[in-house]
Amino acid sequence: MNLSVKEIPFYKPYIDNKEKKYVNEVIELEKANKVEKLESDFTKYIGCKYAISTNNGTSAMHLAMCALDLKRGDKIICSVNSFPSVAEVIRHFDAEPIFVDIDKDDFNIDLDKFEKLLENNRSKKLKGAFINHIAGQPTKLDRLYKIAKLYDIKVVEDASEALGATFNGAKIGGLKADITTFRFSPQMKHAVASGGMMCTNSESLKERAMLLRNHAIINDGWDAYGNLGYVYDVVDIGLKYDMNELNAAYALGQLEKNDYFIRRRQQIAKIYDDELKDCGHVSTPVEVRDHIFSQYIIKVDKNRDSFARELKDKGINTALHYIPLHLLTYYRKKYNMRVNDFPTALTNYQKILSLPIYPSLSDKDVYYICEKIKGVSKTRV
Repeated sequence: MNLSVKEIPFYKPYIDNKEKKYVNEVIELEKANKVEKLESDFTKYIGCKYAISTNNGTSAMHLAMCALDLKRGDKIICSVNSFPSVAEVIRHFDAEPIFVDIDKDDFNIDLDKFEKLLENNRSKKLKGAFINHIAGQPTKLDRLYKIAKLYDIKVVEDASEALGATFNGAKIGGLKADITTFRFSPQMKHAVASGGMMCTNSESLKERAMLLRNHAIINDGWDAYGNLGYVYDVVDIGLKYDMNELNAAYALGQLEKNDYFIRRRQQIAKIYDDELKDCGHVSTPVEVRDHIFSQYIIKVDKNRDSFARELKDKGINTALHYIPLHLLTYYRKKYNMRVNDFPTALTNYQKILSLPIYPSLSDKDVYYICEKIKGVSKTRV
């Protein structure tokens, strides 16, 4: 790339003295128990009964499957338009992900197809659904919960992109899902810090998750610095998914600013909406319900990949959310799937492109991005 070109990263974390203060308190061994405070504050913020922190978001998802006591051959429904971790944590139990196509507007699971699958299901092994919320716009949850209750299946929600998102005024994670998982990691390969959270209103699911999170050890207790009690026992096959104090300190600072993060992303989305509404070959997101814009996903109707390359040449980094799971080598070969098995997800994938959207992105940079997008679009015929 030409060094004179302005570089705009796809994501850049917003960090101020809040995170530094909490991290320093941990390093200086003052005001310990940041993990406990994070979990307590999280329950209040989300409106759930229990929050169990983990060392990353995928751990929270895997711990959720452990809490449900998933077994070999069990089946879990999920959207084909998900990050690979959703199907991955199901497969770790030698259980089977059952993919469903997506809604063309919000990119979430198509609830008509979801319900039809359940209507035609004859397997007692179908245990539940793992539902993600694309770009921070929830799926139609009232209908989802109604369907799940009718067919007596568990609902786990992947809210990795929906921290602070609401449905009918109530926050995701405090509604009717059996379990909801979150992550604190920013959208970058080498995260500043990592963390996840599993939320539930079920005491039994909470107790099982808490047990398994740290090697399924029971003992007389841990002190503030993680020193193990003298006598302990192991009562199951556990994991090592507990969050450390430094990551909790960072996550705590991020959580306290999350409402500001949402407002700022919504402001940026409004600029994108206004500036790109008449841009040729580009379609802006369809906002059908509360949207916190964890991603801003446009559709490009003329050669998306070359469009992205031209933006990259102009210093603008973009991303893809997501490549449908049935196109990925493992799942394609494992389940003998064809490219056209999920036509809406396929059509969507061929056009989507995620633009930079994060609180530290200035209005000036957003207008610069829009200017370059308009310039590239004019070269399309």
